[in-house]
Amino acid sequence: MLGRDMLAGVLHGASASLAIGLTSAFLATAVGTVVGCAAGYYGGWFDDVLMRVAEAFQTIPSLLMAIIVVALFQPSLVTIVAAISLVSWPGTARLMRAETMRVRTADFVAACTTYGMGDSRIIVTQILPNCLAPLIVIVSVKVAMAILVEAGLSFLGLGDPAQLSWGTMIANGRDALRSAWYMSAIPGVAILLTVMSINLVGEGLNDALNPHLRERAV
Repeated sequence: MLGRDMLAGVLHGASASLAIGLTSAFLATAVGTVVGCAAGYYGGWFDDVLMRVAEAFQTIPSLLMAIIVVALFQPSLVTIVAAISLVSWPGTARLMRAETMRVRTADFVAACTTYGMGDSRIIVTQILPNCLAPLIVIVSVKVAMAILVEAGLSFLGLGDPAQLSWGTMIANGRDALRSAWYMSAIPGVAILLTVMSINLVGEGLNDALNPHLRERAV
């Protein structure tokens, strides 16, 4: 509408959307991994408290919670990343809890405990390496979800006003849908292709890292 180049906007907006998606996904994965491993390894009341907190976050729709968090603070890349990370970690925590509970009963973990290895060292050197396959796959899912949430926030006017993203481009094209529909369609197609590509990468990683799927393919 201001005579700006669409291709330049899509290419420049990719950096913001991908940066938000990658950063928030890795932050959410880090928090969820720490919480899930601690809950699954120690169990008992500690596990109950952490899982109840995770369930409390999961009862609120992700987009709604992200909107509330961003609206309470000034919309910026930092607040958007923090909001997306805040709504994304519970799923990772529950996955890592289940994986940790599965691995902690293995003989090599019992051997490490017998040798006097500390809990933190056991978790980092023994449990985490055996949980990497599902963790790597879930990171790709989190990246795709973060890109969609960021686009939704920007479409609702809660994006960083100083940063152009695909969601901002779609929002800017709303007033010209009848005369210039491509202003919203082009960044929308970019989001679609990016999310589909990331999901395909996640499926490929799952096929490559999951031994059961490899045996089935053979």
